[in-house]
Amino acid sequence: MSIISDKVRINEKIRGRELRIISETGEQLGIMSAMEALEVAVQKELDLVEISPNATPPVCKIMDYGKYKYEQTRKAKDAKKNQKQVIVKEVKFRARIDQHDMDTKIAQVKKFLEKDNKVKITLVQYGRERMYADQGIGMLDQISDRFVEIADVDKKYNDKQKYLILSPKK
Repeated sequence: MSIISDKVRINEKIRGRELRIISETGEQLGIMSAMEALEVAVQKELDLVEISPNATPPVCKIMDYGKYKYEQTRKAKDAKKNQKQVIVKEVKFRARIDQHDMDTKIAQVKKFLEKDNKVKITLVQYGRERMYADQGIGMLDQISDRFVEIADVDKKYNDKQKYLILSPKK
């Protein structure tokens, strides 16, 4: 919200000697000195707002700055409202997990996918379990086979980290 007021120069803060002026209705008034343009804006009880400072000469528009700033903040809020945040939920599995515990965790993964969240399924291995990593990879493959219809599966089997990322199908 404060981003707009920091970057836009208005009224006396405009530095250029000559300015290209646009009226509040959008018609070009031509090139004027900064003082003349400010007088025109004061007569109309509006503000002189610098729109394009990098142009030669800089372009300024006569408008109600408070209303302009309000509309810009509304647009920013609406754009932020329509954004969708991607949330990644993580579920950790061990290679030696009981079937009931596995079913419970898989049910939780389904809930996350139904709520349109991405799910990261991580294989946790301690000590000697690392020597039998193929068992854990087999379990991850079983899990990925269960979710082929409802999610896109991305498998990552690095040296130490082994995980799946499931993203819901559209």
